[in-house]
Amino acid sequence: VNPNTSHGVTDKIQSAANEVAMGKDRFTTRSAAFGPELIVTSADAEFAAKGVVETVKSHSEPCDGVILASFGDTGAREVGQLRPDIPVIGIASAAFSVVRSLAGPFGIVTFGENLVPGLHKKAIEAGLSENLMLISAVKSHEIGDPGTVQVRFKDEIQALCADMEGRGAQSIVLGGGPLAGLATRLRGCVQVPIIDGTQAAVSILRALVAPTASPTD
Repeated sequence: VNPNTSHGVTDKIQSAANEVAMGKDRFTTRSAAFGPELIVTSADAEFAAKGVVETVKSHSEPCDGVILASFGDTGAREVGQLRPDIPVIGIASAAFSVVRSLAGPFGIVTFGENLVPGLHKKAIEAGLSENLMLISAVKSHEIGDPGTVQVRFKDEIQALCADMEGRGAQSIVLGGGPLAGLATRLRGCVQVPIIDGTQAAVSILRALVAPTASPTD
């Protein structure tokens, strides 16, 4: 579920998930039923969470888990209560799980300065404040269409990743659902891992729902 209502972002999330699909993986990606086009403030997140719940309620087909593809893990508590029978994973939690496994200092790169406080809050909640070196953002408060930010700001984001590596970061998180899939196109630009929260969430969900192998398998 894309907790933002931008259909362009939803398409990017679907593509990012498909890039790492394996075996019988099948992804159904939907925008929140209602809410802001881009979640920036806590009020945005509260409104968006209600739209996320409605989207999950309206999905009548069976599913093995839910990925919440905004970096606020928007609606995680509410969807977890609604669907306690399946894993519910937010992309921030997934990205920070990868950071924790890699250890060492890391940085976050995002596409708007007004997103920095929320990203910093999520890193603190994840218990990674001591490892977080810096959050770097494209110098623009005019984000425009969220569905096109990774195309319009690709060069700036690439430069910020290179700078982050130069400062000593041992991994880099791309902060924000609209950046889903961009890490794949940036990984050759730096030598340290660039973490895509959506793709990390797919890997974690796959591990959680994979059938237990028998001793003879």
